[in-house]
Amino acid sequence: MKNKLVIAITGASGSIYAKLLLDKLMGLKHQWEAIGVVISNNAKEVWQTELGNDAYKDYPVNYYDKTDFSAPFASGSAQYNTMIIVPCSMGTLGRIAYGISDDLVTRAADVILKERRKLILMARDTPYSLIHIRNMETITLAGGIICPATPSFYNRPTTIEEVAATVVDRVLDLAGLDISTYRWGYK
Repeated sequence: MKNKLVIAITGASGSIYAKLLLDKLMGLKHQWEAIGVVISNNAKEVWQTELGNDAYKDYPVNYYDKTDFSAPFASGSAQYNTMIIVPCSMGTLGRIAYGISDDLVTRAADVILKERRKLILMARDTPYSLIHIRNMETITLAGGIICPATPSFYNRPTTIEEVAATVVDRVLDLAGLDISTYRWGYK
């Protein structure tokens, strides 16, 4: 069975991560059956500010409003197997940690966790408060994966896109997708 993915884009800084993730997923079409995207109004504004465009609308995926609880992945029966929140604001992370399903992003995350499927949150705030750390612990204990937007540099990236791609590639690895990327110790 091919992957069915939910991509949620929240209002934290880091739109480049969401863009690169969507770009890379378009090149991996043979590995997924469906992608549903939820993008908050704040995320749209941040994307415009950081990337200078509204290209988030241009991907051939299914878009859902954050209040659309009839979206297929609002139920476990739709069998979406992976959810990636990129970037993930601490507000979203906190609501997920406490089971507050007040929009489609938090409802979908709740469904993914209750169904014991893969939830990956690319946390994008710094520094972390004790509240953030405890919320991350709660999500980790519930089966979620916290993947901070912390780039690596051993592949010697030279552009902002290459730096951001080190994190996106890690997320794609965590999602179980087969990608070509720098691997430590391989020549």
